[in-house]
Amino acid sequence: MGKLILSILSMACLLISACAKNDKKVLVIAQQGSFAVGGTVIQNSGTFDNYKFEGWVPSGKGQTYHGDHAVVFYQIPDKARKLPLVFLHGYGQASRTWGTTPDGREGFNNIFARRKFSVYLIDQPRRGQAGRGTVEAKIAPVADEQTWFDIWRMGIWPDFAPNVQFPKDKESLNQFFRQMTPNIGPIDNKIVIDSVSALFDKIGDGILVTHSAGGSPGWAVRIKNGNVKAIVAYEPGGFPFPADAVPESVSGKTGTVSPEVVAVEDFNRLMQIPIIIYFGDYIPDEPSANLGAENWRVRLAMARKFAEIAKSRGGDVTLVELPKIGIYGNTHFLFAELNNAQLADLLSKWLKEKGLDNLK
Repeated sequence: MGKLILSILSMACLLISACAKNDKKVLVIAQQGSFAVGGTVIQNSGTFDNYKFEGWVPSGKGQTYHGDHAVVFYQIPDKARKLPLVFLHGYGQASRTWGTTPDGREGFNNIFARRKFSVYLIDQPRRGQAGRGTVEAKIAPVADEQTWFDIWRMGIWPDFAPNVQFPKDKESLNQFFRQMTPNIGPIDNKIVIDSVSALFDKIGDGILVTHSAGGSPGWAVRIKNGNVKAIVAYEPGGFPFPADAVPESVSGKTGTVSPEVVAVEDFNRLMQIPIIIYFGDYIPDEPSANLGAENWRVRLAMARKFAEIAKSRGGDVTLVELPKIGIYGNTHFLFAELNNAQLADLLSKWLKEKGLDNLK
């Protein structure tokens, strides 16, 4: 009997020791689920008849087709903060880009849920789980992953960039390529804006976090919907400017980035909230022969113009170029890389400074 007690105590000690080494507390989720938001309905004319078939399919008369909605996965932690974080992905991605990292560590979804923020992860219309579009589409299996490797500044294929924060093992790259997902129909920013705005209508006030191609519709969502109380933009692809202060376009070897012109009153509406923009590493100030570096050189140049004009109009806009604050090696997917906890700390600090992390 004594040996049994000693064995049990020994096992308990081992379990306590293992728990002590795990610095992550248990994540307690009060609510979790998913839903569709926004979208439209196609209504066929005529009257639906269950007994009239065209081949094996019932007649299309009188039938409906729901599409062009967004799909949202959400988690609300126990004792959540007042303002949730709403995550909008970029080109070729869906909500998974926020949920995990290529090497299987926790993504911003769990990191911020642990920090007591409710999180809403969007699959934009015609992408991922929201693939039911209302226009015809053809998906071709185009082999282009090495191009994206270069464009997203991971390196110059097959070599990773020096000191890169992206995990360099074979399986991480495999996982990264497999999280890419096609467009089920043409990209239509209007239906993206409408669906994300509908989400804010449903949940109320919140903070919009965008990435890459999600940046441009993100600005427009705030202009459309006052429930957006702050914007966090990771390497947005485009920027709005007031009609009375439009800068010149910025040209490079990957094309021209032009300002997105909005009405002055719309730009002023955007300036009513705090905004922070993050750019990673490997972006030169001078023209480059490398397509990835060049693509983001011109976009960062436009970001600097946006921040300058925004500040001249009284906007609370912060542009963070990570190498300038001593953080190196981040690619276009900076929030999902080896130092994503450090970048989450930067964001948490900013949210606190702006009074956006208050508990309910």
